[in-house]
Amino acid sequence: MKLETERLILKEIDESYTDDILKIRSNSYINQYVKRNSPKNNYETLEFILHIKNKRRNNEMLFWGISFKDQRNLIGTICLWNFSDDRQTAEVGYELLPDYHKKGIMSETLQGVLKFGFEVLNLQTILAYTHQSNEASQSLLLKHHFILEEGKKDNKNSENVIFRLSRT
Repeated sequence: MKLETERLILKEIDESYTDDILKIRSNSYINQYVKRNSPKNNYETLEFILHIKNKRRNNEMLFWGISFKDQRNLIGTICLWNFSDDRQTAEVGYELLPDYHKKGIMSETLQGVLKFGFEVLNLQTILAYTHQSNEASQSLLLKHHFILEEGKKDNKNSENVIFRLSRT
C-alpha cells in the first residue's frame, strides 16, 4: 500500500531495499534513541525485511519506506503497529536519516500516516513512544497535537516517554 504526500512517496519495502534499510537501521545517530538489535550486514537486514513482510501479511503492521517522489532510495521509515485487539489503537514509529532532519520531511510523513490511520483504518488513538532525550521527536509529536502521557511508563524501555493522539 502506497501513500503520497506533496514531496514524498511512502511505499512498502521489499528485498530490493536491503541496502537502504541497512543504512537507516544501523545509523548510530538514530540508534542512540532506540533500543534494538541493529542489523550488521545485508543478511540480517534481509531477515528484518522478511519479518516486516510477514507482519504486514498477517495485518499486524503497516510499514513504509520514505523516499522523495523523484528518487528510488529510502531516507527513512514509518510504521503503524502494536494494534490493540479491537483495532482502535495503534503505535506509530519512525526514523529518518540525519541528513534529512530539519527539512519538514518527517512532519509531512507523519501527517500523511495520521490521516491514513484515522480516516482509512478508523483508529481512535495513536500512541508514540520516544526517548526522553529525543527533543526533535518530542517537538514533532507536539506539533501534530500529541499529548504527553504524564506518569505513563514504557515497560520495555524506562527511558521512553509516551505520547497520545486521539481522533477528533
